[in-house]
Amino acid sequence: MVEVRRASPEEVKGIATLVEVHFRRAEVLPRSVEAIRISIDDWVVAVEGTSVLACGSLLAYSPTLSEIRSLIVADQFKRKGLGRAVVNALIEEAQRRDVATLFALTSATALFEKVGFRRTEKYRFPEKVRRDCVTCSIQDRCDRFAVILSLNGQIRPVERNEEN
Repeated sequence: MVEVRRASPEEVKGIATLVEVHFRRAEVLPRSVEAIRISIDDWVVAVEGTSVLACGSLLAYSPTLSEIRSLIVADQFKRKGLGRAVVNALIEEAQRRDVATLFALTSATALFEKVGFRRTEKYRFPEKVRRDCVTCSIQDRCDRFAVILSLNGQIRPVERNEEN
């Protein structure tokens, strides 16, 4: 039976393996074992026994803004609802933390839209652009779209300037 829940330290290696496989395919950004270990309280996993089948994490940019990142489902378990279950668990965790706005950069917009996110522009998240996008090896051919979800009924204002 598959269980979706917050990750535990014992699952760091399984998460790291999933991340590494999907990083090699340029589907997610790299995460070291140590970075995963340090941030384990921010991860959600779908597990069966001791096997990590899917994962995702939250990254707080401020007390009111967090990103869902590293959303991964093992190939043999895709199209079984695990991605959606992990996203829902991350939304619940964000609500527990009183996060007002969640966002993601993703090529899986349909999955996020099914749980209430809507498409928006990347420039709404200069924090993300400064942190990850400017050093990303595929930034000139990026196929990711920004999606946003308000958890308090209000979407944060656009903070666009000419540098973004």
